[in-house]
Amino acid sequence: MIGNIVSIVSNEVKVKLTIDISSQTNLIGIHVIFEDGDKKIVGEIKEINADNALISIVGEIKDNVFIPGINKRPAFKSKVRIIVMEELSLVLGDQKITDNNRIFFGLSAVYSNYRINVDINRFFSNHFTILGNTGSGKSSTTARIFQNVFSSNDYVPVNARIMIFDAYGEYVNAFSKLSEISPALNYKVYTTNVYDQNNELLRIPLWLLGVDDIALLLEATEKSQLSIIERALKLVPVFKNDDEFSRKCRNDIIARAILDVLHSNKEASRIRDQITAILTTYNTPQLNLDSIIYQPGYNRPLKQCIYVDKSGKMMEMELVVDFINAFIDETIEIPDPDGSIMYTLEDLQKSLDFAIISEGSLQSEKVFDYANILAVRLRAIISSTSKEYFNYPEHITRDQYLMGLYAISDNVKAQVIDFNINYVNDRLAKTLTKIVSKMVFDYACFSPERGKVPTHIIIEEAHRYVQADTDLQLFGYNIFDRITKEGRKYGVILGLITQRPSELSETAVSQCSNFIILRTLHPKDIKFIREMVPNMTEDGIKQLKTLQPGNALAFGTAFNVPTEISFERPDPAPLSSNSDIVRIWFGEN
Repeated sequence: MIGNIVSIVSNEVKVKLTIDISSQTNLIGIHVIFEDGDKKIVGEIKEINADNALISIVGEIKDNVFIPGINKRPAFKSKVRIIVMEELSLVLGDQKITDNNRIFFGLSAVYSNYRINVDINRFFSNHFTILGNTGSGKSSTTARIFQNVFSSNDYVPVNARIMIFDAYGEYVNAFSKLSEISPALNYKVYTTNVYDQNNELLRIPLWLLGVDDIALLLEATEKSQLSIIERALKLVPVFKNDDEFSRKCRNDIIARAILDVLHSNKEASRIRDQITAILTTYNTPQLNLDSIIYQPGYNRPLKQCIYVDKSGKMMEMELVVDFINAFIDETIEIPDPDGSIMYTLEDLQKSLDFAIISEGSLQSEKVFDYANILAVRLRAIISSTSKEYFNYPEHITRDQYLMGLYAISDNVKAQVIDFNINYVNDRLAKTLTKIVSKMVFDYACFSPERGKVPTHIIIEEAHRYVQADTDLQLFGYNIFDRITKEGRKYGVILGLITQRPSELSETAVSQCSNFIILRTLHPKDIKFIREMVPNMTEDGIKQLKTLQPGNALAFGTAFNVPTEISFERPDPAPLSSNSDIVRIWFGEN
């Protein structure tokens, strides 16, 4: 007995102490049992002084099983005692691991050397978030957790698929010794440094991207731009192929574009200039500026028939219209792209430029401005090193590409894939992260064996990428929100690592089931955590501000009660340590 109950208010019990706490070790955070016959209510000491202790109810032990949550309160006659080890193992979990159902996370920060082992399914089958200020140990904690996944020689997770979008290249070192644990384990790095000769450059086959992906790449902001992109993607195979159907399609779409110009009611000189511009870049052997228009008594090339006289009229307008109309084929229907045709950014540019014309954009200055922005951005990518990320050397299907991401060689695959996106700006890093994540999610959705091989997508500095941005208004969805809402049933699990939780998408955070929160100080982030994290009490909020680096409060489905965990240093450590200013300043020159 440590004392007697003197009051019960909501889930808090005040106990008048009958022990001398000066002879006790620190009791803050220690669990107690309110015992009344066979009824055992579990509480946690939150405050204590020489006379009284304030204890929060956290659950109940019934039939040798701990049930978290508040359903019953203790009776005033209940005996109040410190929890014993057998009962503590029901609350915090058994310290021994006898199978591959659980992994070691870290040591309890309350109970000396008590090992916190976590049920793998309860943690890794749900989306999770790791939060904390810079220097609190986020990267080390993340690395340590996944190093622990692979730490056993007896149970080797050879079918794990963990993709890390590494904002600073911190994890390049952390998993370098993976193959030393077991020859079946491997680690693969994709770099965004086009000059890196040691790692494979991240390349994405352009022909596997859809309208939304290209819109992200070109930073589209208006729905009117999507129809231009959709048209461009349908035109790429038409301009790329040279079979009979493609040639008919080219004649048809070029003819329709010219007819739009002819019927635009613009000045004759502008009509002539636009037709000349179209046929200079887009032409076929049958339809070009030198195509002969046959008339009884004389034949003239098309470029002569669009001549504008001194009065400002195109004298052969009707003749040109009749000639162009002959190329219209109402039976032609251009199919949607299916990824079977390999093409380049230059091919896309040609199709996009034509789509801007063929959609009649030149008739609306506002639409033309929106469309032209896409063309300008595409040309900027083509003229920069960013082009290399979409310069794939050979044709490949989506399935082949995704399987190849994990491949070390034909028969060897990696369990951890690090996408080092440190060498691109935030906008492109966000785009690459979204595109790859969307490909993974789409593949999982259409897989005949749903969720057979789960994929974990871990996003470092997630506040940069998982945001409440314009995607919802533009596409009707945000890929990360969709993954957090639907991904679990398809085996796509999101892990968000961030120092600014208040900048994350609330939808994404609300779907996370487990939270590991390290020291957090910013008032806006504290407010966000208070509102978004389940089971977060004011005591917990206060505790967040004073946590030591590497210590965290863990909440969620994988933890029976909020648990303070002290994580071991990862080995190897991620490249996230501070600069040694003293050594640099005062070292030898």
